[in-house]
Amino acid sequence: MKIVTIYTDGACSGNPGPGGWGAILMYGSHQKELSGGEAQTTNNRMELTGVIAALEALKEPCVVELYSDSKYVIDGLDKGWAKGWRARGWVKSDKKPALNPDLWGRLLDLCEKHTVRLHWVKGHAENQFNNRCDQLAVAESQKYK
Repeated sequence: MKIVTIYTDGACSGNPGPGGWGAILMYGSHQKELSGGEAQTTNNRMELTGVIAALEALKEPCVVELYSDSKYVIDGLDKGWAKGWRARGWVKSDKKPALNPDLWGRLLDLCEKHTVRLHWVKGHAENQFNNRCDQLAVAESQKYK
């Protein structure tokens, strides 16, 4: 399988408010930027949407090195929280409803198609790809102001 590196980020001006997401996909010498946004959303929805859009852009099953500064996304997948929520009918262990089940469901399905290796990166730090994703996300969110 091809090994693809993906960086993603989400942004929201107000929470909820206008939001955006950005993603960079890298394979060999190829690099592709994706971005989008919504007029009324949350930061976590944008973080999830960036990852989903990037994975959906892959034309075949791949090994994905996924980098995100979102603990919500990384921990939700890496610690098995999202799988547990889905198994319990989108209810968390504290019996409260899990947020964003529509997006988590799509993301879990994509993670079954691809082999996704998760990497958390510190946001707004020295990582040029994370910083570029942030620029893309913020630019998208500003289109809705």
